[in-house]
Amino acid sequence: MIEKQKKRKRLFYVPGMISLVLIPLFCLYHFYKIDAFKVYSSISVSFPSKEGDIKKEGIEKIRKYKLFRFNSEKSKEKSQLKELRFFVRDLYKKYDTINGAKVHVGAKVDYDTYVEIINIALEETEANWVQFDNDMYILGRTKPKKTYSGKIHLITCGYEAVNKEYFLEQERKAQLERNIALLKKNWILFLGYFCLSIVNIFALVRLNRHRYL
Repeated sequence: MIEKQKKRKRLFYVPGMISLVLIPLFCLYHFYKIDAFKVYSSISVSFPSKEGDIKKEGIEKIRKYKLFRFNSEKSKEKSQLKELRFFVRDLYKKYDTINGAKVHVGAKVDYDTYVEIINIALEETEANWVQFDNDMYILGRTKPKKTYSGKIHLITCGYEAVNKEYFLEQERKAQLERNIALLKKNWILFLGYFCLSIVNIFALVRLNRHRYL
């Protein structure tokens, strides 16, 4: 005769549910509070000193500038930025050394718009631009001269190879410092994980003890 299987009592592993549900939510909340999802970036910008006034060098006279004004008029800024990009791109394609772009940035212009203007200057030119006060001057370029087409002999410096162990040691130290900084910044997460591990161990011991008694 076939014996009927006995119904067993369902086991609910509470620490496991905590691991699956509460810890991910807690981690997301913690990362949100410390702005871990924010992406930070920067742009390197330099300005001429007032002692060496760039206007005295005659930069306003060496080109026929098309003026672009930006002063917090959101409805016009997008179309103006697009027009500026195409104008500067055309300057470079045609090797135009007669015309240029003069961009006036007003006091009320948005930060995003100013960054986009710099992006256009960086992406569409070969660093042929300069800003003085609230005016940015973007120049064209001359035709590149023919370069030497012969063979080029490369010389390799042996400094890096000789000091390989030193650089590896410096990298290990830097990695250790990064790990310590990570532990200090997120110590509460590691403490929570450690406490949960202790709870899991005690819960498993208790569960196994009741099972075999």
